[in-house]
Amino acid sequence: MPDPVMRHLDATSAGFSAALNHLLDRDTELASNVEAVVSGIIARVRREGDAALLDYSRRFDELECTDAAALSLPAARLAQALECLPRQQGDALETAADRIRSYHERQRQQSWEYEEPDGTRLGQRITALDRAGLYVPGGKAAYPSSVLMNAIPAKVAGVGQLVMTVPTPRGESNEMVLAAAALAGVDRVFTIGGAQAVAAMAYGTETVPAVDKIVGPGNIYVATAKKQVFGKVGIDMIAGPSEVVLVCDAQVDPDWAAMDLFAQAEHDELAQSILLSTDRGFLQRVEASITSLLPTMERAPIIREALARQGALIYVPDLDTAAQVVNRIAPEHLELMLSDARALLQQVRHAGAVFLGPNSAEALGDYCAGPNHVLPTSGTARFSSPLGVYDFQKRTSLIECSAAGASTLGATASILARSEDLTAHARSAEYRIRPS
Repeated sequence: MPDPVMRHLDATSAGFSAALNHLLDRDTELASNVEAVVSGIIARVRREGDAALLDYSRRFDELECTDAAALSLPAARLAQALECLPRQQGDALETAADRIRSYHERQRQQSWEYEEPDGTRLGQRITALDRAGLYVPGGKAAYPSSVLMNAIPAKVAGVGQLVMTVPTPRGESNEMVLAAAALAGVDRVFTIGGAQAVAAMAYGTETVPAVDKIVGPGNIYVATAKKQVFGKVGIDMIAGPSEVVLVCDAQVDPDWAAMDLFAQAEHDELAQSILLSTDRGFLQRVEASITSLLPTMERAPIIREALARQGALIYVPDLDTAAQVVNRIAPEHLELMLSDARALLQQVRHAGAVFLGPNSAEALGDYCAGPNHVLPTSGTARFSSPLGVYDFQKRTSLIECSAAGASTLGATASILARSEDLTAHARSAEYRIRPS
């Protein structure tokens, strides 16, 4: 009998908790010099500006540019990419963009105020960021869907200017990425990548404007650079490898379940695919489908390694236990492939996105369903949310005290300030107290 492609776990066994912890403890750390290398790149970009960008472009992307202006793509180039796309691809991009925009328009936050009986007014003002930066991977990892998912919420939020960086190794650009930028309304595009692109957007150069927030996926160097510039600028998140959890009943087509596991695993060898079921026979049928379908996949070696390293087929005695395991994992993507998916949804507290029913493939969410595919990974769904319009808007508190309100609040503030030995605070409040 051949070795199983994925490990099997049993939630009723004594060692399950430890085995699950081991499964979730993915070691994604690379060489310890990454932090130092990125720190050096950022420092050089801050110090030398465009000259550093030109040198890194020659070294890493084999671009022979002598003028930083050559690293900028005009709007006409983006429009040309969109116009020249094959009709089928152009229509698909436009459909996805329309659906993503429609969904995110419902996320707009509104300013509000209310007035108290004494005339004091309190409220919250919503304003968009002045400028946001979008990092887009280039080369083999070119994802036009990520352009739409990151850029459209920013534009819906009302961001003043959206700057995009995308590397073009040896001058090769991805036409669908440029077309997506045109559709999403990206304002400026620069053909730079890596940690140097993050540094340029964070601190600005003679050519690249500094932004207020940086979003978008990237490799370990990009992720490390985003981490290092956080504080100077905002960032969306430090994303880990992609992951999916399926909860299936015995009525699900095992080929569907296997392919949904593959859809995550084909991202890279660190991606994680997990399936839970209350039916042991179903788990065996899924494993047979995996064995049968895997040789037909173009990225079979990547899928096989991801499933072997991070994948699991988990038996659970009941759906209550399945919910407990799901909440322990807090997955990026959760597929509830059940006849009554909404019943289990009530018990799910932690997940980046939930796909209800066997027809709701996670792949549809990646591209065109509408909700954002930028999601919290590595258990951070316990405290984080999908990227959205709210990530590109700021909230400012408004306080307008009437004379009567200042007098009433001043008495309270005075007591609290003096209890903290902050006399100036107390006296500032006391100046507003009306004599009785």
